[in-house]
Amino acid sequence: MSVFNEANSIGAVLDRVVSAPATYFQNEHIVPELIVVDNGSRDRSHELVEEFAQAHPEVALRLIQLETNIGKGGAIRMALAEARSDFCIIQDADFEYDPADYQRLLRPLLADDADVVLGSRVMYGAQRRPLGFWQAVANRVISGVAGMAVGLAFSDVETGFKAFRTSLAKSIPLLSNTFGLDPELVIQFAKRRARFVEVPISYRGRTYEEGKKIRPLDALDALWIIFRTSVFTEAHKDPAACILAAMSSAKRFNRWMADTLAPRLRGEVLELGAGIGNLTLLLSRGAHRYLATDTDDEHLRELRSRLEYRLDIDVGQFDFSVTSDVRRFQQSADTVVCLNVLEHVPDDTTAFENIRCCLRPGGTAVILVPQGPELFGSLDEVLRHKRRYTRQDLREKMSAAGFKSLEIIDFNRASRPGWFLNSRVLRRRRLSRVQLYVFDLLVPLLRRIDDKFPWPGNSLIAIGKVGD
Repeated sequence: MSVFNEANSIGAVLDRVVSAPATYFQNEHIVPELIVVDNGSRDRSHELVEEFAQAHPEVALRLIQLETNIGKGGAIRMALAEARSDFCIIQDADFEYDPADYQRLLRPLLADDADVVLGSRVMYGAQRRPLGFWQAVANRVISGVAGMAVGLAFSDVETGFKAFRTSLAKSIPLLSNTFGLDPELVIQFAKRRARFVEVPISYRGRTYEEGKKIRPLDALDALWIIFRTSVFTEAHKDPAACILAAMSSAKRFNRWMADTLAPRLRGEVLELGAGIGNLTLLLSRGAHRYLATDTDDEHLRELRSRLEYRLDIDVGQFDFSVTSDVRRFQQSADTVVCLNVLEHVPDDTTAFENIRCCLRPGGTAVILVPQGPELFGSLDEVLRHKRRYTRQDLREKMSAAGFKSLEIIDFNRASRPGWFLNSRVLRRRRLSRVQLYVFDLLVPLLRRIDDKFPWPGNSLIAIGKVGD
């Protein structure tokens, strides 16, 4: 909750926040925390918050007091950084939004039917005051432009009543200090393939005479933030995740990789380290049963969202460096697919053995790793690679793990010079989207002549079989 000069309402609002959903919270075993950011108020707002906290010691309330106003967006970002709960609700410090509607916002989250819930002021189904005419016009324009940017139809992007998973929001870079945080959140959540639900809420909009703070120029700011966020801002704080997300746009390259690997897959397939599913969608076609796994919870959630309508694909958590997980999946698959994963594992010798344990007799491991220790550079560091492999090293480790009939293929010679330039010479820490776009555009030609380049591939593909 961001508070700026709300001495007339803040005490009553806090009381309503605690009392209105109390029965619902008790029934659902929800333990709330309140984070209030006094955003440089020049009235008694912070004193009233402190008085409320003293009068209600049973309420987990934290007050962050700022000397100067950093904007609503800045205050919400500060509160979000302090949040420890599973879910967050943004609550204004006035009576425009009713805390009695918390259950509408939280119900889809608790049921795991959504990652983000927007309280819509324009959907029918709840009592509401009409928006001001020009406010309504601006809201329709902003909602339409934001929806166009991400390919979704929203009724109310500018709503100040949003609920979402805390871990998801914490993993997203947010830059806005203004009311533009509202569309920025929506754009960033959509870029992460979050599952949205809109629910009708009651709404009592204030007039400017009553203290409304948003101004016409904020509409222009919101449109700029929609453009900036959708075009220029990454959707992950983690640079490695940014590279993974960038690769999802390289559709021709992903198809090339899938076409190379797919003929090796048979029977029931277990994919290790599926990430956000860049290859899963392509490789799963034709499999009798396909299980995509990863260790990262946010990757798994995004993967489930991406595969929501692929009922032939299961998604699960599996860390093949953990003994108990390996026992659970022992001899569970005819094919194990492991793409760009083993270079991250500290003990890859054990990892190769665990992959073999997951295979049934006669099963096949399809493994792709980066090739060439001499190429190890800044991009490898960002991606947290422990190593790049040589042919001999890969062959020896797979043989030691018990794989037979080994076949090792050079893959993607075309990108080797570019990787060397960016990672070793220029020491870049992000993939250039322009370079990636041009490379992907040329893939139909490059894949035809890849074996003609007189240097090794940027990757190695190993196919190993387990004895009958």
